[in-house]
Amino acid sequence: MDIFSKIAAGEIPSYKCAESDKFYAFLDINPIQKGHTLVIPRREVDYLFDMEDDELGEMIVFAKKVAVAIKKAFPCRKVGMAVLGLEVAHAHIHLVPMQSESDLSFSNPKLKLSDEEFKEIAEKIRQCGN
Repeated sequence: MDIFSKIAAGEIPSYKCAESDKFYAFLDINPIQKGHTLVIPRREVDYLFDMEDDELGEMIVFAKKVAVAIKKAFPCRKVGMAVLGLEVAHAHIHLVPMQSESDLSFSNPKLKLSDEEFKEIAEKIRQCGN
């Protein structure tokens, strides 16, 4: 079981933002913006574009719901979406609140947030998703 599967299964703690039977969303622990969230399928698959079409479509719809909640929780111009996936061999989407395109640059310094700040951010996203 890879690290993201362990997170989705609750074996490794995370700052959960949303979940369904097929997908899980949690805060990136090295965020480039407050509200930076990862969306993963619960099924282990390394590459996003190896997913079946219907599953990929469902994941995008799930990510859209999370993005809407992020935008409510952290008012921004848009929520950017990035697919990188080289650092963890489990398909995932980054959702990042943006005021400008430079806000989605992964070369930006990572934010240093406390456990309490992460908990507050995740709770705010969860509340805005209901």
